[in-house]
Amino acid sequence: MRFADIIGQEELKRKLIQTVKEGRVSHAQLFLGPEGTGKLALAVAYAQYLNCKSPSDEDSCGVCSSCQKYNKLIHPDLHFSFPIVNKGTDAEKNICAAHMKDFREAFLADPYLNYNDWMQAHGAENKQGNISKFECYDIISKLGLAPFEAGFKVLIMWLPEYLRDAGNVLLKIVEEPPQKTLFILVAERQEMLLTTISSRTQLVKVHRLGIDDLAKHLELTHELDESTARSVALLAEGNARLARELLNHELGANEQLFMDFMRHTYTGKGAEILSWIEKAADLGREGQKSLLQYGLHILRECFLMRFGSAKLARLKGIELDFVTKFSVFITEGNVADFNRLFNDGIYHIERNANARIVFHHLANESERLLAGAKKSTTVQA
Repeated sequence: MRFADIIGQEELKRKLIQTVKEGRVSHAQLFLGPEGTGKLALAVAYAQYLNCKSPSDEDSCGVCSSCQKYNKLIHPDLHFSFPIVNKGTDAEKNICAAHMKDFREAFLADPYLNYNDWMQAHGAENKQGNISKFECYDIISKLGLAPFEAGFKVLIMWLPEYLRDAGNVLLKIVEEPPQKTLFILVAERQEMLLTTISSRTQLVKVHRLGIDDLAKHLELTHELDESTARSVALLAEGNARLARELLNHELGANEQLFMDFMRHTYTGKGAEILSWIEKAADLGREGQKSLLQYGLHILRECFLMRFGSAKLARLKGIELDFVTKFSVFITEGNVADFNRLFNDGIYHIERNANARIVFHHLANESERLLAGAKKSTTVQA
């Protein structure tokens, strides 16, 4: 994985390269940022550049023996830790090395994968993944060895949010690792990290992708016209994984289905709401998530309409007509609740909750929030 293979993040790439050129590589780093920004790919590209035998000022060479092994994630001095499903008390089955083949295939197929993509590839079904005490002891064992052939031994821990209290056994090796060892945590939710671990790392913030960078990538990789690529990039809000997901589903169907939902909950017609829930439940998990992501996008636009935001230039046709009429009901008093409600819906669907129950709750709460907005609007009038 070279820096050139990663969408955008040009400023951060330059900073990472500069630390290598100046010999300022911190032994423990935390790559922190939202989903779909390329954090994991950046960590791999950074490690590859660090160990490249013929790096340029902009990137690793991609052809030396070290780069060739990094490209396939088979370098003997590159190690990964990630959430897995525990399989009894057998230590050998509960370390990431036992599942590296599946992880390697999943990452190489999509470097922007998220936790749920990995759990599906891992065959976790409805079970929760974690980074176990067995893995922590294996990390200590692996990092205690000198590098086999590279300048640095690298351990990339993806999603350390799933590292339980047993992770405290890593404190010493994170704070005082062996020489020529690089420890990179790649995380999305800082509040879920063990503070004893994260406080011993150097923070590297990975920001959302620029809309122009993501749109250009979509044009080149999906053969989209400029207008469509930009519309998808805007809707995905800098999340490359979400952009891909949106392209896999009919956005037009989401438009009508979401607008029907808001109209039914506004009027409080129970029969129409129940019929809508059945349609949404039949979409499948990815389609349901795509629908709710689209809903979040339109709700934000409704709120922005109240302030005449320039962002509304991205809306057109039935979207603009709907937002113009409905924005009066998305207020300072309910926009945060709507945002939380839809994000909670996405969270529960990702974790295989019963879709009908999720959408029933969504409808009931949306009806309540809109009723309050209608009452407020009537009083003001």
